Amino acid sequence: MKKIEGVGVHLAPEPLITVLGVKYLHLRVVDGSDLYVTEHGLPFTKCLMPENHWGDRAWMNAHAIRLPGTSALHRVLTKNVDDRPKEIVIKWNRMGQDIPGETQVLDDAGAEFNSPFMEFSLVIELRNAHLESPGRLYTHKPLAIYVPRKYVKPEELGRRQHRMEAIERSHDEISIDWNRNYAVIYEWLKGIDAVEACRSGLLDNQTMVELVRRTSEDLSNKGFAVSDNKPQHIIVRPTSNGQLARDRSGQPLYGLVDFELLKRSATREAQLRAKKRQDYLVRQVHRFETRDEFPLGLTPVTIMGVDYVYGQVESTGGALWVVGRDPMLFDYFLPEKWRRTPRTRLSTTYEIYQTVTKDNVRLVWRVSRVGQTPDADPYIRREKHILDYGYNSPFEEFSIALQLSRSGIETTYPRDLYDRPPVHRLIFAGRSQSLREPRRPADQRRTSDPEPAPPVLVHLGLLERTG
Repeated sequence: MKKIEGVGVHLAPEPLITVLGVKYLHLRVVDGSDLYVTEHGLPFTKCLMPENHWGDRAWMNAHAIRLPGTSALHRVLTKNVDDRPKEIVIKWNRMGQDIPGETQVLDDAGAEFNSPFMEFSLVIELRNAHLESPGRLYTHKPLAIYVPRKYVKPEELGRRQHRMEAIERSHDEISIDWNRNYAVIYEWLKGIDAVEACRSGLLDNQTMVELVRRTSEDLSNKGFAVSDNKPQHIIVRPTSNGQLARDRSGQPLYGLVDFELLKRSATREAQLRAKKRQDYLVRQVHRFETRDEFPLGLTPVTIMGVDYVYGQVESTGGALWVVGRDPMLFDYFLPEKWRRTPRTRLSTTYEIYQTVTKDNVRLVWRVSRVGQTPDADPYIRREKHILDYGYNSPFEEFSIALQLSRSGIETTYPRDLYDRPPVHRLIFAGRSQSLREPRRPADQRRTSDPEPAPPVLVHLGLLERTG
């Protein structure tokens, strides 16, 4: 790992990662702790090093204030690094825990504490919601996620197994450690909460109640809800003349904090899935059109006459080949979008499944059998041809399927090849009924695959070239 000069920290083996749509710089502290820094935190990376706040007990005793609430959170002034101290809030995440009785939630049955990565993902999505509709909701900025090296027994952390398993299933891009604490670090949002404003005479009780209702409505209008929305989470700003800062309509300006119970509304979830699917369908129509620019890390390649967008998969270390020339389609087929979604097995003899991805795309995927010996009798001429040739490689399957399609023969639609050694998978979309498998001439030469050999994914296992 590369050491960063002047700071007791190294770049992690994969320093740039994306988790639930949020990009992080992953740093490994010399004591084994981890720090995941967001784009908002990058300018303050040195201040966010644990040695400059939580890791120094004497400093914390002198410069940290325990804030009220049921969770463990502190307001901290970091050390002065390069003449740049930073006021931050450190809050220990409660994922997997029961919601305490003193925390009043609106939907007790469905409320769950977010993981730190889910919390940051939702907060950033909420902050960007002003790009979708008029009106902006202000929050404190998510700066980093801090994971101390110290291991703790899960029962001591109060984490329920079924909840942690559900969190793991939704976080394919990163491994969640059940035995470590996670802290979210936010920028301190200047001002006072609505309860303190009420005690100070800046708000009366009725206005405070109205402000809570207004924030809930504003969140709902953006497609979000906070299960424990309360005045302590609403920050208002006093002015020098003893009043509160107000917007053009005369309403108190406010910002929101504390998002461990933030979630999307059911309507927003449905809208996002529908929007992603519509974009996907439009892009599939134009997938073979030439693109002049490709994002860093993605490359156009042509294999056996088929165009692909090729790239490495951050979350698994595998590789992905997406059919076509549109790099924007790459994201739709990342394994975290389909690998753990509910699926239906379509065969009792080998691994082939139908599923609906997180982006509402219907897919059929299967594990490639290239390199395996087909179940055939060598003393039967027809079956001996099968043994002589073997299973098609992933690239051959896609090439054959597209040739048949161009010839007017209906096939499943090849979409992508995913390779995570040693398992190979191949994905098709569209019709999933089984296909008839004509035989290829026994003397036909097998075209070699490019290196490295990738995976395969749907029901074209023994499909052969004709003519």
